Amino acid sequence: MNKTKVIATIGPSSSSKEVIQELIIQGMDVARINLSHANYDFCTDVMNKIADINEELESNVAVMLDLQGPGVRVGRFVSGRAYLKAGDRIRVYATNVLGDNTKFSVNYPGIIDDVKYHTVIKLDDGAITLTVIDKEVDYLLCEVMNDGVISDYKSFNAPGVVFRLPFLSEQDRRAVQFAHKMKADFLALSFVRSSDDVLEVNDLLIELGNDHLGIIAKIETESAVEEIDDILKVSDGIMIARGDLGVELPMERVPVIQKSIINKCHIAGKVSMVATEFLSSMESGIRPTRAEVSDVANAVMDGTDAVMLSGETTIGAYPIETLMMMEKIIGSSEEDINYLELLDTAMRTEKQDTTGVLAYSVAECANRLKCKAIVALTMSGYTARKMSRFRPGCPIIALSPNMETVKSLALHFGVVPVLVRDLSSFDVIMKEAVRVTRELVMVDSGDKIIITGGYPFQEVKHTNFMKVEEL
Repeated sequence: MNKTKVIATIGPSSSSKEVIQELIIQGMDVARINLSHANYDFCTDVMNKIADINEELESNVAVMLDLQGPGVRVGRFVSGRAYLKAGDRIRVYATNVLGDNTKFSVNYPGIIDDVKYHTVIKLDDGAITLTVIDKEVDYLLCEVMNDGVISDYKSFNAPGVVFRLPFLSEQDRRAVQFAHKMKADFLALSFVRSSDDVLEVNDLLIELGNDHLGIIAKIETESAVEEIDDILKVSDGIMIARGDLGVELPMERVPVIQKSIINKCHIAGKVSMVATEFLSSMESGIRPTRAEVSDVANAVMDGTDAVMLSGETTIGAYPIETLMMMEKIIGSSEEDINYLELLDTAMRTEKQDTTGVLAYSVAECANRLKCKAIVALTMSGYTARKMSRFRPGCPIIALSPNMETVKSLALHFGVVPVLVRDLSSFDVIMKEAVRVTRELVMVDSGDKIIITGGYPFQEVKHTNFMKVEEL
């Protein structure tokens, strides 16, 4: 049972019920839908399928909706794509035109004013580079610097240029309302620039009366890297979106930034996730490169909570095989995680509250006694989140009668959230803990588990007991 969670993005290659079900069986913890490429009908269809499969399989896969954000994107092309050749000239319009190899549009009316002569433009996370050589009233004239294929709605970056866009467009406001209506579990905020952007979304959720949706701030810009400490304070988690980040900043800086943010999230007790191009060669091939395997392994050994698949599962030819390969790499890499170092880091930065101190004690005991599992009883998820921060070497089985709590724990390292119905007495709690552990973990006679939580359950607000149980 792997501890590092896997987010798989659902798209044309993976939207059938059969494929989604197999992704869940193979280990998908969170299904992501990117609203930059998906409409509400697609989202509704996928989310209904996931709800049905969760009920059929008694699984608890969560849903993350990724907002389009204030980023600039290209428009549509004839046949959905165009081949651009180095040395050719191409016009970039601020008004809507159907693109081809001579022209395309962007979704930002101020592009002509904001972009200067000789500005370097990067399309599709830097796959194609343009240089501005002239400006007219209604378009930029650019030279194509390298061959490549550009398709509908891909990213448009101009490093060093600040686009004057509000963080929450009307389209994104409607998307937040849609996420609320559909009872999604996480919102990923694209192109966050400061903590104010996150707070703007939080205020909207307060207006909607939604205290369930977890806010994930995507770090994709230089300003977000500079403001990471403040952004972290007001977010539930951080996604290191290496695609746009590697365009906005020199790509050689990205690995160091990735490690730094994972560490900051661990210290703050917030979830971290790493995204973009983990196994991109598997979009068209059955095997990853050795460099891609090393990339996944390094993120896991750094202690990230989750890794994410994007194009590999949305348009790739082998979505299921890719997820299986990701799980295989994670399983091998987790054997080399320095759990004691992560435990020590968390202990030295832990606030001295009852739940925190007891969570540390549970994690340390579980490691020393080589326990097969920690069973954490939780109403809000607080106990399980605390336990996850200490990175014990065994899985944390979080038992809760609250489905929203169960879904909210889908991204936390090592946590296996389970919905239970009856935790009415201490004897019932003990029996349920043993039963669920036997279902989820390979155990032998004499193996130990630790059961922890607050008792009387649903009456106390903090963790107040731990019990070592020999099976």
